[in-house]
Amino acid sequence: MTSIPLKKNPIKRTRLYEEVVERIQQLIHSGEIRPGDSLPSERELMEIYGVGRPAIREALLTLQKAGFVSVSGGGRTRVIEPTAEHIVESLSTAARHWLAYPDGVKNFQAARKFFECGLVRYAAKYATEDDLQVLMRALEINKNAMNNSKMFAQTDVDFHYVLAVIPKNTIFRGIHAAISKWLIDQRHIALSSPGGNKIAYRAHEEIAEAIISRNADLAENLMERHLDQVAEVYWEITNRRESF
Repeated sequence: MTSIPLKKNPIKRTRLYEEVVERIQQLIHSGEIRPGDSLPSERELMEIYGVGRPAIREALLTLQKAGFVSVSGGGRTRVIEPTAEHIVESLSTAARHWLAYPDGVKNFQAARKFFECGLVRYAAKYATEDDLQVLMRALEINKNAMNNSKMFAQTDVDFHYVLAVIPKNTIFRGIHAAISKWLIDQRHIALSSPGGNKIAYRAHEEIAEAIISRNADLAENLMERHLDQVAEVYWEITNRRESF
């Protein structure tokens, strides 16, 4: 009788709270527990799963961080609708660690360019008249904030956010919010250069004009040039600071 050779494949040990997380997730995915429903109390969960309070609390915290539940002070833990923001937020710790390294920043800059160039192409092709009015209003607010660096930085974010809203895809809004948050230092450093606000506003104005004229190729090229310029200024200032 011939034995079948098997590759080494050790069974991974899971901690108690991870097992609790998996079982509650299964209940949510199966529809047995729906958004808006309350989970049993900590004591009831301890009895249901036969584990101690630390495992239950760690499981609930993990589910909360992952966007499955919300925990209100003194109230029951409730199941909530999943959102793109929660998904992206769960990556924030790793992202901040990655951004501590030059290659990490460069990769995020490249990801932002890929993402936003796609957004402007979509806007140029499919933006409604209402979308265009919102975009032009964001551009006007950006212009009016040109002499206030802190306010300009926020209106800069808001202008780009409008582009993420136009496709009406919540994941795009979540990605935009995350990228803006993760690259906030880059934005402030780039805008701190002489004439930085004026240069950024002019780029926004040209991009908006290309979108309104329904020229997707031009809009994409202008966005690419804008983000390349932002990245170039960022690295010039950063490298100069590090040389001192």
